[in-house]
Amino acid sequence: MGLESAKQFFDACETGKGWEGCKGFCHSDATFSSQTGALSDISSLEGYCEWMKNLLIPIPDGRYELKFFGIDETTNSVSAVAVFHGTQTGPEGPVPPTGKTIAADYAYHMIFDGDRIKHMTKIWNDTISLQQLGWG
Repeated sequence: MGLESAKQFFDACETGKGWEGCKGFCHSDATFSSQTGALSDISSLEGYCEWMKNLLIPIPDGRYELKFFGIDETTNSVSAVAVFHGTQTGPEGPVPPTGKTIAADYAYHMIFDGDRIKHMTKIWNDTISLQQLGWG
């Protein structure tokens, strides 16, 4: 388990590299969970990485502001806390471009098996985020 590989995964995922850019940091069957309506159908980390990649189509200026990154070696896990910022100016959103902005707090909890992620949980209030964008 390595803090640096977790940081590289986080950056690749949050900048829309998709599974192709993230899979080197993960087990091929890595799982994903989140208690959100927007992500309720996603159970694999591959699926989530692709979802993030696709989110940057309607929000092309999407970016993260990292607030915390830490490791807990006793539980083989790494956590990250950040704020996602962006404006819906691109196509392929649930509605035509709104020009509205988002500032969404969220956290990742990544559990490692060896040097690769085996499970990730995202903690996020999707309802408020979607309302900010004019999607909800």
